[in-house]
Amino acid sequence: MLDLAIIGGGPAGLTAGLYATRGGLNNVTMFEMGMPGGQITGSSEIENYPGVTGEITGMDLMIPWPEQCQRFGLKHGMVEVKRIELKADGNFTIHKGDGTSEDAMSVIVCTGSTPKRAGFKGEDELFGKGVSTCATCDGFFYKNKEVAVIGGGDTALEEAFYLSNICAKVYLVHRRDTFRSAPNTIKRLKETANIELVLNTTIVEAYGDAMGVNGLKVMTPEGERDLQVPGIFTFVGMNVNNGILMDEEGKSICALNDSGNVIVDLKMQTNIPGLFAAGDLRIDAPKQVVSAAGDGAVAGVNVITYIDDKLNG
Repeated sequence: MLDLAIIGGGPAGLTAGLYATRGGLNNVTMFEMGMPGGQITGSSEIENYPGVTGEITGMDLMIPWPEQCQRFGLKHGMVEVKRIELKADGNFTIHKGDGTSEDAMSVIVCTGSTPKRAGFKGEDELFGKGVSTCATCDGFFYKNKEVAVIGGGDTALEEAFYLSNICAKVYLVHRRDTFRSAPNTIKRLKETANIELVLNTTIVEAYGDAMGVNGLKVMTPEGERDLQVPGIFTFVGMNVNNGILMDEEGKSICALNDSGNVIVDLKMQTNIPGLFAAGDLRIDAPKQVVSAAGDGAVAGVNVITYIDDKLNG
């Protein structure tokens, strides 16, 4: 039986493995179907990871992590995990995609979340070349330039405010003429001089060339409009990767919020003893590499205490 099974090989999962094994756990496996690293490996440039200076890609940032995290005995199980089963004795069964299973005394789930695509023409082709889902990651590249933000939820409005402090102008494109945010947020939005609301509008297409995005064509009530922007940010929701927490009846084995994020305490522990969640999967996650790594460290340290209490308490 494993002391600890870690599901997911991004910054949270890798750091959890590092802290758990370095802290004394001997039988720890991180399950990740592909090479470890997570979503950040797709970023073209990282400027906000502490201690990292100069030009570095997300891939370059993550390359040394697996070797460091495996130095103390972390094993990499290159197999898909289908689901986690809570057993009657309080342990867990990890059901794998190859038809086999493995038991574990504790589990840290670090499967993250995936930004939803808006589904307009040109989005996929230009993703990472001017189309982004992270203003904190990529906003600085458009300093003193014009950008478009697509969406009408809290995240879209917050990111529009963030970008308005960097960019010359922000076009906030929304398919409706109303927002579901707090009245004060909407009031602030309308009072921000360099945010232009483009409402009751649908996306026609994003267009560009080998160098990246050149603009966004939209259909407004007055007709088609061409927003000649080099950057497009889409915020139309997240797909929480919580499928492995569902039992055979489709019910989660631990508590989730209305958005499907895992509810955890400050120790990253769920309402199920021995089951932890870290990174973008958990509630109120900032969705930054440094935060995910911090979550993993917290979970890894607290798993050690949990296992010690379970065996000796």
